[in-house]
Parts: sequence; structure tokens; C-alpha cells
Amino acid sequence: MSANKESWGSRVGLILAMAGNAVGLGNFLRFPVQAVQNGGGAFIIPYLICFLVMGIPLLWIEWSMGRFGGKHGHHSTPFIVDTMGKNRLWKYVGVFGIWTNIAVAAYYCYIESWTLSYVFHSVIGTFSGLDQEGVANFFGAYVSLGTSTLGVPYEPIVFYVLCLLLNTWILSQGLASGVERVAKIGMPMLILFGLFLAFRGVTLTAGENGAINDSSVGLNFLWTPNFDRLWSPTVWLAAAGQIFFTLSVGMGTVHCYASYVRGNDDIALNAMSAGWMNEFVEVVLGAAILIPISIGYLGVDRVSEMVQSGGLGLAFQTLPYLFYQWGDLLGALSGVMWFGLLFFAGITSSLAMGTPWIGFLQDEFNWGRKSAAWSFGLFVFLLGMPTVLFFKYGVFDEYDYWAGTVSLVVFALFETILFSWVFGIRKGWREITSGSDIKVPGFYKFIIKFITPLLLLWVFLGSLFTPKGGDWGAAMIGPWVLDNSSIINKIKNVDLKEKLAAATDPAAIQLLENQIFFVNASRILLLAVWIALALLVYTAYKKRVREGRLN
Repeated sequence: MSANKESWGSRVGLILAMAGNAVGLGNFLRFPVQAVQNGGGAFIIPYLICFLVMGIPLLWIEWSMGRFGGKHGHHSTPFIVDTMGKNRLWKYVGVFGIWTNIAVAAYYCYIESWTLSYVFHSVIGTFSGLDQEGVANFFGAYVSLGTSTLGVPYEPIVFYVLCLLLNTWILSQGLASGVERVAKIGMPMLILFGLFLAFRGVTLTAGENGAINDSSVGLNFLWTPNFDRLWSPTVWLAAAGQIFFTLSVGMGTVHCYASYVRGNDDIALNAMSAGWMNEFVEVVLGAAILIPISIGYLGVDRVSEMVQSGGLGLAFQTLPYLFYQWGDLLGALSGVMWFGLLFFAGITSSLAMGTPWIGFLQDEFNWGRKSAAWSFGLFVFLLGMPTVLFFKYGVFDEYDYWAGTVSLVVFALFETILFSWVFGIRKGWREITSGSDIKVPGFYKFIIKFITPLLLLWVFLGSLFTPKGGDWGAAMIGPWVLDNSSIINKIKNVDLKEKLAAATDPAAIQLLENQIFFVNASRILLLAVWIALALLVYTAYKKRVREGRLN
């Protein structure tokens, strides 16, 4: 008999927890950068289309799969998917729903710990008086485990451990008393902080506290549409990829959360509510802070260069300096709000990542909530330490690419095929609409069965065979040369090997050789963890056979 008898305390708590699972660091750091890089205002067209034909269907699929599995007493993906397909191999596809969360949490909690550290440094005034180079150097020294500004040895590790302890303690308190309570506090605080910073971002005036541009310049830079980019498959792939990141689909967390709802509870409206709340935070708040404030003070050309390296540089190496242009008091307050916002966005997501592992141990091995939660914390700590210690060698990026990108697409593709074609769209549609508080449009039955899996297959193949420079037109008529960002060339380390071949400086050669070693080692480690989890699922299955608990 499973030790797992938990449930959600309220519908509001469930929706906020689901929204918190979706709302994460990517809403504020990744989305505005993706928009700038992929057509500005034109990017919102493929983005919203992908949300409607892939995001919402996947939310409904995962909510209904989770509730269906919960009826059978399952609260983790291996045996949730096992209930929907007769072939016993499906449960090993479900291993992705545990593995992805542990692997993502391993590096995600590290970023989360940065936000916790920066909140503290904002409070004590570390960034006051520093120029932008000083703030950037602070970040560089921090991730390099350099000299601590607090005199604390290995400060990043201290904050990483603190962050993991906080996550683990909250998870150990249970679903309603821990996760749900944090969501009820964290999501309103996130939105409150976001509204304040977004107001500052959209009301910025040239000449105010040293600003060189009005907010309109940053907003135009972000949203001026480049409709020529609409016809690029690369832009559509980027839009589809952002939907994965922003909704946290293809991970197994939605399944797990939904498995705790009652059998007749609505899932259609709940999924829509959580999904649209995430879209509001991302498109409205996320787009009104990072880019407008940065361009207001630094100008378009400088921010354009920084955007190419992603949102982390702007968020951690630039904004702390810019906030202090508003004065010491408002600068410190804005820093607390910005990094507090990111922290709440991060922790509501990382808490969700712990629930599939906890549910699995409770269901299959009768572990108690507390011991299962602390085992998750230990697991994540051991797997995550390489991302902390060997950050400069690309271990962090490897975890993010394989667990936080490729795995999501692979699992989402398999689960959509399972739901629509193996379980069957008729039974699947009944699951989606059962107990629904809204009328689900009938045309979504066609979208879920055909459009969503085809789009997912296209995303996967497009990522597997990405042509050089993203030039799909040239690839169609000429030799198909793979880009270094393609999955195939990533596996072969083509980019690193090309840099190594061109390097002449002994220090650079040594760094690249070390990077290749650590990149390969991190992949082996991630693969070993997946195999270990698959063996654990096999052990659980054999235990079920002995106990006569097969579905």
C-alpha cells in the first residue's frame, strides 16, 4: 500500500502552484532575448500560434494523463504512462519525467541560489558605488569560486546548499502545507514586484537619473516587427522551444501535480488558467523590465551585443548597476525586488521538480514524505555540484541542453503519441472534458491528434538537422551542412573541436581540452543517472508483480 495520501488544499492553491511551476527564470531572462533575436514583434505571431496548437494541447494532455494516473494511485510519470499503454516499455519512456526534473533541478537551483545571493547583496549594498564593469567582475568572480566579498569561503557553494536546504525543507512539509503555501505567497509577491519594475521600465524618461533613452526606444527595439523573419523555420523552432521552456511541459511535473486532483475535478479550465497566467507574466511583465531598462541607460547598440549572449549577462551583470542610477535607496529596493522576483519564479518551479521523485518513492517503496524529500535534496546536491565546480568548463550548459531542452521535446513527442494514438483520442478527449467547467472547442481533438505531434516531430527533426546558419532555403537547394547548434554536431563536439584546431595559445588549448573532457564526462554522468532510474523503475515493476498490484 502506498504511503502517498496527499491532495491539494484548494483550487486556487493548485492553479497558483501550476502557474508557479510554469513561471520561471525563462519568463524574465529568456523570453525577451528570444523575441529580440527572432523578429521582435513578429516573433509574437509564431509564439502565440505555438502556444495555441502545441502549448494548450500539451497542458491538457499532461493534466488529463496526471489525473488519470492519480485515479490508479500513481503520482510519477513511469507508472502514469504505463496505465495508458499496454506495452510495458512505456514506463521507461516515463523515466524522462523523473530524470529530467532531477537533472534540471541540479543546475536550476544553482541559478536560483544566485538570485538568493543577489537579494542579500542588494540588501547590504554590495553593488552601491560599483560601475558596470565592477558589477560584471563581481559575477565573474562569483561563478569562478573566487574571493568572496563576504569573506565566506566558497560563497556560491554556501548559497547553493542554502537554496537546496530551503527547497528540501518546503517539500518535506507536504503538498498543501509546503508547495501550495509557498505558491500562495510567492506568486502574488512575484507579480507585485514585477508590476513595480515593469512600471519603472515603461515610464523611463531620457535624462532621468542619467538615462539616455525613453522607455519607448527599448520597447520599440523589442517589439518592432521584422516580418521577413516570419518565413524562417528557425524562428518557428525558437517560438516552439520557448513554449516548452515557459510552460514546463515535457518534464513530468504537470503530470505529478495533476495526479493529486480528485477524479471528477476540472482540468480543462485549470490548465487554461495556469497557462494564461504564465503568458501574462512572460509577455507583459517579462518584456517590460530587462530590455527597456537596459536600453534606457546603455543604448541599443550596446544592448544588442549583450543580447547575443543571452539574458543572464543583462540580469546579473548589468541591472544591479542600472538600478543604482535611481539612487541608493531605490536602487537597493529595486535590486531586492528584481532578484526576489527571480527567486520566487525559480523556487516555485524547482519545488515542482521534486514532486515526481517524491511521488515515485512514496508510491513504489512506501517512503514517507520527509525521507523522500531529503533524498531528493541529496540527489540534486550530488548531481549539481559539477555544475558549480566546473561551471567554466561548460558542465552547466550541457545539463541545460540535454535535460532542459532535448529531453523536453523527446518526452513531449512520445507522450502525445501515447495519448492520441495508443490510449486513443476518443478516450483522451473524454479525460480532458470530464468534469470540465468550460466547453473545450471540438477542433482541438483534431489538433491534439495530428497537428501537435507533427509540430513536435518537426521541432525535434529541426533541432537534430539544423542547417548551417539556420539557412533552410540554402540547405534545401544545396549541400546540407549541419550547424554546430544541431543535436548531431553537439554530440560530436564539432564547435569545441573547431576552436581547439584554431587555437594557438597554450592556455586556450588547455582550457578547450579540459572543456571537451568535462562536457563528455557530464553526458556520461547524465546517461548513468537515467539508466539508474530506469533500473529503479524496473525494480518497482517487479515489486508490483510480486505484490499483485499491476493495472
